[in-house]
Amino acid sequence: MAPVLTSPLVSTQWLADHLGADELVVLDASVHTSGTGLATTWRAADDTYAERGHVPGARYADLLDDFSAPDGDVPFTRPSAERFESAARRLGVTNTSTVVVYDGGVGQWSARLWWIFRSFGFESVAVLDGGFTKWRDEGRPVRIGSLARSAQAPASDAFLAAEERPLWVDHDRVRRATTGVEPAALVLAADDDALGADHAPVIPGSTAIPVGSLVDPDTNAYLKGHALEAAFAEVIGSEEIVTYCGIGTAACVDALALTVLGHDRVQVYDGSLIDWWRREPESVAS
Repeated sequence: MAPVLTSPLVSTQWLADHLGADELVVLDASVHTSGTGLATTWRAADDTYAERGHVPGARYADLLDDFSAPDGDVPFTRPSAERFESAARRLGVTNTSTVVVYDGGVGQWSARLWWIFRSFGFESVAVLDGGFTKWRDEGRPVRIGSLARSAQAPASDAFLAAEERPLWVDHDRVRRATTGVEPAALVLAADDDALGADHAPVIPGSTAIPVGSLVDPDTNAYLKGHALEAAFAEVIGSEEIVTYCGIGTAACVDALALTVLGHDRVQVYDGSLIDWWRREPESVAS
């Protein structure tokens, strides 16, 4: 029987206690990033997964390729249901699995994959609080070397995605929020360093709540209780909240934190500022 989740976050102790459990699938969703702003580039981090090591039994989930749309207009465009199903199946995920995702950063990649799973109706998924950084710093076991990426489940256990849920918004929805036609609190999750020193204006009316303000710098884990609530004080009372960043990954960290706080009307702007800037050329030129 798969372990039961009670929160979108699981602790390193929880994962250590459940490693090797039936139907537990652990995924490393790390991505390499270099550059800032529009000059940012990304590549899969399967090399460091093997060389730096990973949680024992974890498989590498390629968020940049397998869990994104290859023909998307911007990087990390969310995948179709069919592409998502195929990628999940190759990693051994079934509809009765419990999935725990982590990465080697502040959690933007694992939160993005968590949000994708949830958007297709899969709720038995959580993010490792503190990620690989906290796991490693606590001296927990690390496996070096690659684990076969393909762990195709038997045909009888084939993974099927549900109909996509309305957890994403597009440019038109965000535009309606900025004009007041369809109000929503707009939350910018990107740190200034990620956007670059000379970036174009962000979306009008936004509240900046960067990822770095949501995690404990000593442990890499999310803030707890009142401290997390305080970080969202300016927007937590809003009926609907839209999070965004540069490309829609850090935005998922804020979305996860808001979900932990019990806010049930949170959406992520897929494509985020890269999409906004290409559709709002006057904002780039200003």
